[in-house]
Amino acid sequence: MTNVKTELATFAGGCFWCMVKPFDEMPGIISVTSGYTGGDTVNPSYEDIKKGDTGHYEAVQIEFEPELFPYKRLLELYWPQIDPTDDEGQFFDRGSQYRTAVFYHNDEQRELAENSKKELAASGRFKKPIVTEIIPAVDFYPAEDYHQAFYKKNPEKYKQERVESGRDAHISEHWGAEYTK
Repeated sequence: MTNVKTELATFAGGCFWCMVKPFDEMPGIISVTSGYTGGDTVNPSYEDIKKGDTGHYEAVQIEFEPELFPYKRLLELYWPQIDPTDDEGQFFDRGSQYRTAVFYHNDEQRELAENSKKELAASGRFKKPIVTEIIPAVDFYPAEDYHQAFYKKNPEKYKQERVESGRDAHISEHWGAEYTK
């Protein structure tokens, strides 16, 4: 048995249902878990989170092999999935639990995330400022089972959510249709 080096990456991008598929099933991705992070409530439930007063974000935590799928590549997939100029939620999901953030797990991730944010801001792709926060990772609480791999369990509802929320239209407008999933 070989010792495979893995790391964690944690990204908040609005509804976590829509944040799993872009990362899932890529070479070097071990797992993508929907969950909650960044707040004060210990082991929160979805019912707690949807009230919007726990401080938690809906997020995904990705276990990956950096030799096969570098963190920089994760960032390149992350930015097109969100509206980084919206600090009040994402698309039709409004509230603090739907804000965007990159939660870094080490100094290298922090530096790469900050640099990628600066590059995005300088690109001119967006007219408004980039407001996605780059903050230290804290406790991550996996969401309930019915939220995990939602796109596989409920493919029609997943597709409907992406279209009706405006996420796919936004991604297509700013990045191209190849980034819509």
